[in-house]
Parts: sequence; C-alpha cells; structure tokens
Amino acid sequence: MKQRTLGRTGQRVSEIGFGAWAIGGTWGEVSMEDAKAALNAALDAGITFIDTADVYGDGRSEKIIAEVLNQRGGERPFVATKLGRRLSPHVAEGYNAENLNAFIDRSRENLQTDTLDLVQLHCPPTEVYYNPDVFAVMDEMVAAGKIRHYGVSVEKVEEGLKALAFPNVSSIQLIYNIFRQRPAELLLREAKRRDVAIIARVPLASGLLTGKMRADSVFAADDHRTFNRNGEAFDKGETFSGVPYEVALEAVEEIRRFVTGDTTMAMFALRWILMNEDVSVVIPGAKNREQAEANARASDVGALSEDTMAALKQIYQEKIAPHVHQRW
Repeated sequence: MKQRTLGRTGQRVSEIGFGAWAIGGTWGEVSMEDAKAALNAALDAGITFIDTADVYGDGRSEKIIAEVLNQRGGERPFVATKLGRRLSPHVAEGYNAENLNAFIDRSRENLQTDTLDLVQLHCPPTEVYYNPDVFAVMDEMVAAGKIRHYGVSVEKVEEGLKALAFPNVSSIQLIYNIFRQRPAELLLREAKRRDVAIIARVPLASGLLTGKMRADSVFAADDHRTFNRNGEAFDKGETFSGVPYEVALEAVEEIRRFVTGDTTMAMFALRWILMNEDVSVVIPGAKNREQAEANARASDVGALSEDTMAALKQIYQEKIAPHVHQRW
C-alpha cells in the first residue's frame, strides 16, 4: 500500500482510505458482521485512513470503528469524522459553539478517544464559509485538546476555495472522480500550494464506476440510490455524482474499453483519481470483506497512459460535463 502525506497535518497515510458511510447505513442493509469484516480487511491490507461521520447510522459507523480498533489494539489508523448534518433544520445558524462542542463530544464518546484526529464540517450551508466565528470555534477545540486538526467537506468547488482562506483548515473533502473532473482545474492545485490535504470522496460515483450497474438495477428502499436519486433527501450531487443515471451508464460503456487485464473497472477508476498527485487520499466505501480487499488492490494498479487519460477527459467533456460541470 503506497503512502501520501495528509497536507499540513504531516501525517503519512495510505493513498487508499476506508469510507465508512456504507457500514453506518443508507446503502441498504449491512450486517454488523459484514461491517466489521470490511473494516478489518481494509486494515489488514494496509489502509491507515478511515473517514466517517456522526450521522452515518446515527453514530453506528463511529461505534463500529471504535470497537474494531479496540479489539485489534496496536497502532491506531488516522480517523477523520464529520459533524453538522445532525442539525434539523440544517442551517448555517446551527454551526454555533454550543452545537459544535456537543457534536465533537458525542463523536469523542462514540470513537472512544479523548482527541479526534480530524473533524470536518459536513457539507455545511455556503454561508458558513463566510462566517469566521465558526472557524474560530474550531480553533478553540484544537486549543482545548478535543481535536488535533479540522477541515471541511464541500459540495461546491467555490466553497473549497473559500475555505482555503482560513489558515488553520487542514483538509478539504470533495467529490472527485471520472464523472466530476472540475476540481482539477484550480482547487486541487491551490490546496496543494497551501499544503491543505485533499480527500476524494464518492470515487466510484455511488457504484456506477464499478461497471456493475444496469438500466434495470434495483436498490433497497433504505439505500440513498433509491431515496435520493434526484436529490430528494440531500444534495443531488452526492448520489451518482449528480449525473443522470442513463447518461452515466452510456459513459461507463465507453470507459470500459480502456480497462484491461486483471484490473477491475473500480480499481481503474480509483487509479484515475490517484494519477493526480494533489490528491492526498481517496476513500471508497465497502460493505463487505471482498469489496474492501478489492479497493485496497487499486494501490497496485500501474499508471494510466497519457492517451487513456486524454480519452477519459474527452468522454467527460462530451458526455458528463454538460450535466455537472457548472453545478458543483
């Protein structure tokens, strides 16, 4: 497993991380046994970065992580969590000192640690990025020893650029994949220049870039690919990266011809992200041991050729960009 530096934190982490949304819920039923097996397999494969959130399964994801890490013992991986989405309604005014303190304390309890490695504002309303008081509270949490570092998880490129103006933001998490290439135009370079880590989420476009989905694929009622397909529950850009399902399936078939040998399309899609050296870590999710092991193997995939990268960019520009490029 290859390593990269997580921006100004100075922490060396595996370039493939473990996205813990699926083991918390809203990806269909994931048993406790499968959730623990997936996380253990990831750790066995050399993964040293875990991303979770307090809202994943209402804390289930965080608690599973704590249980597995306590059972394993030894050196702990770097665990990033997120806060803010427990607010109802989810409004900028909710990002105040009282709520942020309460959310952080709850995650500390769930993860069974005194100090959280990294806390990210979880796709807050855009107004939050124009309120320095929010970031001052996070500075206070660092000073108090409750968190080591803080960052943001953003929906829009512009939010990421605004977050860079706050000097103690250590990381930006954003959607970056073959279907969402706009961050590479400016944001990734600017983050690198300021030594801010980039955490690439939704790397497989909610499973589309595994190449396993069909026009007649059916998802469980409690799977966000059913209940948020058109942005009914939260931002439309999160599910299938905001790309219309049928359009994405057509693009997947064009991409498939570049996938060769023993490399799966999922591994290929992860390697595409890692071709950008400005990315610190990519965080695919896994619902079972097999998926976690396959994700980790993407670190062994060789570099994609310049011709392949150019072809993938053209597919994006012609098929996908009209639907997403100026939205997020």
